[in-house]
Amino acid sequence: MPKVRRDAVNLVKYRGWSMRKVSLRYGVEPSTVSRWCKKDYCGGFRIILTESSAPKTHPNALSREIINKIIEKRVGRRRCGQVIHRELLREDVKVSLSSVHRTLDRLNLLKKKSPWKRPHDWTPRPEPAFAGALLEVDTVHIHAPDGSRIYVYTLIDLFSRWAYAEIGKNLLARSAAHFVLKAQEKAFFKFQMIQTDHGSEFSTRFSHILKSKDMNHRHSRVRQKDDQAHIERFNRTIQEECLDRTTHTIADFKKALKDYLPYYNNKRLHMGINYQTPLEVLQRCWG
Repeated sequence: MPKVRRDAVNLVKYRGWSMRKVSLRYGVEPSTVSRWCKKDYCGGFRIILTESSAPKTHPNALSREIINKIIEKRVGRRRCGQVIHRELLREDVKVSLSSVHRTLDRLNLLKKKSPWKRPHDWTPRPEPAFAGALLEVDTVHIHAPDGSRIYVYTLIDLFSRWAYAEIGKNLLARSAAHFVLKAQEKAFFKFQMIQTDHGSEFSTRFSHILKSKDMNHRHSRVRQKDDQAHIERFNRTIQEECLDRTTHTIADFKKALKDYLPYYNNKRLHMGINYQTPLEVLQRCWG
């Protein structure tokens, strides 16, 4: 039918046919051909699509006044649909909860879950009762003077506070897993559970690589900032006491970490472990 409308308009506007003649050719009323010609803005060279037969308004549609109140409460106070519905009822505005949600959705005022976020399996958080029971891993992003980014992978054992850090070339799962495996070679104990945030470098591939080395991986809980508290504190410490005191280049960072990590693990006293060093805690465990 869209092509029929196009051809009919073309006959009227370019071939000089009368609307009655065109209507007889296509079996429609002349008034129909007239409406087709009014809808055409391209001279009969483009198809005229069929318009929706759905009504433009609905008898039960919300009034503009109610819609404005919903928008005001959502934009002004950022309240959720349930609270907006209750507030409107207290103001003697009769509206259903589903109507409030539909209005917010139609106006793009609903915060929806991203379809690109991957669901993460929830793994129970083990108690750090011994060295290696639970370690936290994270990545620090530092801006270099030339505008590029330098990535610093960090790791800390929650029981002994033994820590390790290394400069990374990129934010890939393979690089993050390689960092953990290298930290395992440096440590004096076996890693059992690695905890990370939901960064792209700690994806399923990262989990599979650790699993092949008899290490388990869990993600921190969403919007639970305390889950990564130990590694976040270590990130701040290593920046304040080491990285911020040297030039922001990869070569200088590597040199600074080489000198700082032995001090952190062997000489620096930690309040969280009763003013001991991580090495002293490990030595006491080994007896």
